[in-house]
Amino acid sequence: MAATKGLYVEARIRADLDELWERTQDPAEHRRWDLRFTSIDYLPKEAGEPQRFRYATRVLPFLTVAGTGVSAGEKHRPDGTRTSALRFSSPHPLSLLKEGSGYWRYVPDADGVRFLTGYDYTPRWGLFGEVADRLVFRPLMGWATAWSFDRLRLWLEEGVTPRRSLVHCLTEMLLRVFLIAGMLGAFGGLPFAAILWALPWLGYGVALVPVVAVPLLLFLPPLPHTPAARRCRRAPSVRTAPALLAALPTPKDL
Repeated sequence: MAATKGLYVEARIRADLDELWERTQDPAEHRRWDLRFTSIDYLPKEAGEPQRFRYATRVLPFLTVAGTGVSAGEKHRPDGTRTSALRFSSPHPLSLLKEGSGYWRYVPDADGVRFLTGYDYTPRWGLFGEVADRLVFRPLMGWATAWSFDRLRLWLEEGVTPRRSLVHCLTEMLLRVFLIAGMLGAFGGLPFAAILWALPWLGYGVALVPVVAVPLLLFLPPLPHTPAARRCRRAPSVRTAPALLAALPTPKDL
């Protein structure tokens, strides 16, 4: 198995292996928790062929980019682990992601399942696409993958459905924004001279409130039932692609 580069995300999920497999391999379940996809649908296939699929992602309210792919899975391996691999491509001219490949590994242990992914892709649009991918798109994809993995973990471990976890995330984000805006507005709306005049009566420590509170509101960990990308591991000790990936058709054959 050859070493691979690209993105890596790993989550430890305290759940039954069969249930985790179902939530990740069934397209109807997969698209519920994975922020990267709006729809995933299997295409008809002949017996013995890899499973082909079509996916779509709504980038903007008026823009959806789509692509196709092929996947295969190993549900029963001698070491007790499971693996699935895929190749994908998008012909949409507005999709920065041109083609790519990746894998999922399911590694059960005494504390649940180590669920991990490694994937990489080729951007389009030449030099501009490479720069945009390195500075914006690739970090965003890594974050979205990790956030989605933690969303899946909450669904399996705590029974927090993907819809509820999204509501938790948006609510917490808005609350933090309102608190920060209110705090900055309360201090920023006063003339500087008035602040200096009031300090001896209010106490000089009051001036430090926004200095301390705003960073805390920005960087405090999310609440337990709010998905967080930071809970996932992003760097592997050893990164190898499964042999199953080499057997899949290349994007030119999709």
